[in-house]
Amino acid sequence: MVKIIENVGLSFDDVLLVPRKSDILSRKEIDTSTFFSRRIRINIPIVSAAMDTVTESSMAITMAREGGIGVIHRFIPPEKQAEEVARVKRAENVVIEKPATVSPEKTIREAKEIMKSLGISGLIVVDAEGRLLGILTRRDILFVDENMKVYECMTPRKNMIVAKSGISLEEAKEIFKKYKIEKLPLIDDQDRVKGLITCVDLLKREAYPNAARDSKGRLLVAAAIGVKESEVERARLLIEAGADALVIDVAHGHSTMCISMIKKLRKIYGDSIEIVAGNVATPEGVEELAAAGADAVKVGVGPGSVCTTRIVAGVGVPQLSAIINCSEAAEKMGIPIIADGGIRESGDIVKALAAGASSVMIGRLLAGTDESPGTVIIRNGRRYKMYRGMASVYAMLGREAKFREDLSEALVDVSEYSYYAEGVEAYVPYTGSASDIIKRLVAGLRSGMSYLGARKIEDLKKNAIFVRLTEAGLRESLPHDVETV
Repeated sequence: MVKIIENVGLSFDDVLLVPRKSDILSRKEIDTSTFFSRRIRINIPIVSAAMDTVTESSMAITMAREGGIGVIHRFIPPEKQAEEVARVKRAENVVIEKPATVSPEKTIREAKEIMKSLGISGLIVVDAEGRLLGILTRRDILFVDENMKVYECMTPRKNMIVAKSGISLEEAKEIFKKYKIEKLPLIDDQDRVKGLITCVDLLKREAYPNAARDSKGRLLVAAAIGVKESEVERARLLIEAGADALVIDVAHGHSTMCISMIKKLRKIYGDSIEIVAGNVATPEGVEELAAAGADAVKVGVGPGSVCTTRIVAGVGVPQLSAIINCSEAAEKMGIPIIADGGIRESGDIVKALAAGASSVMIGRLLAGTDESPGTVIIRNGRRYKMYRGMASVYAMLGREAKFREDLSEALVDVSEYSYYAEGVEAYVPYTGSASDIIKRLVAGLRSGMSYLGARKIEDLKKNAIFVRLTEAGLRESLPHDVETV
């Protein structure tokens, strides 16, 4: 028997939020912090999408510094993805617990290769037992013969300023101030290296006071995995690299394969890792993923600007309705939901959060920035970057090329993929800094919250009243009857 759902499915453009009485004197009073997952709290409700034209380490670092979190995409070999995660965790530290080290017998060429691969400016020199022998920085190896040994160029232990493990940040600041040094190794009573504090990390901590950090002061980062059996090994590498959350990222999350992967990860790692799963568009999907052990669920089937699932497969739920329906189930299960897709302006973020989402995942708005992977393309005198859905033809071809050892096998007929592609490739205008985009979106969010008298995102959900729009109402909402400049 055919079922017909009588209620109308609504998207963001179908509604507006009704203004409410507000006693907010300044938008600075507004708290935009929220839960990304059951135990991970972020300072702004924005997540960058796990897409190969959106999020790698550069985007994830910027997202975390602004207070959100990035999800490193899974469309690269597991070792490469783990390396991207490690870059984020190394970008800022209060205390680097396992600083990069080098043997004194290594050549300067080898030391340079280590520095380059890790993206760092110095190495701690240790013996076989991990005892401190010296430090080697880029300054020490300028213009020297690369065949020289590390011990010939390093600053020796006797000339170094060090501190005991457990030193406070305030004490470390005083040492940096007094001795004008850049790196402070931490040692135990046997002179074994136990950590490192850098002046740069302390300065970054002050420069980004709203950054989303873990308990050790490192930037937060999540990483995506799939549902195949081989993804268990990918998950292990990502966790070892320091990922704060694993995001099981598939088009249809309400599936036995996704549920099975959640249970498998939960059995292996217990509660030591946060698991986000999706995508779904129904309350039943949220309930089953949460019951399997998910700490958050992504909501959205087909709303993305480069997704064609609704056209190709005829499947989906308009995003605002999906969020409203799924949020009720998520509240019952005690987990947050992430609204994934359909965000075009800051007002859409306000509507998504008011409808019950705890955060939003964004792709297109960030795809044209400096931090997104890919190069700037000049077309007709204007600058663009490539943006594509992960089920588009060339995204699928690119994945196959990256994962096959014999690349000639990957050069298959494009038509083989075009039959079941559910995404498109597109150009988006180059937009400069991701930080500027995020700041603009958060400013719009604060504005929307102030109109509803909401000091916190929880208040936004309580105070929200939606009004349906007609086509005339939508036209009235946009600039009209003028020639814009």
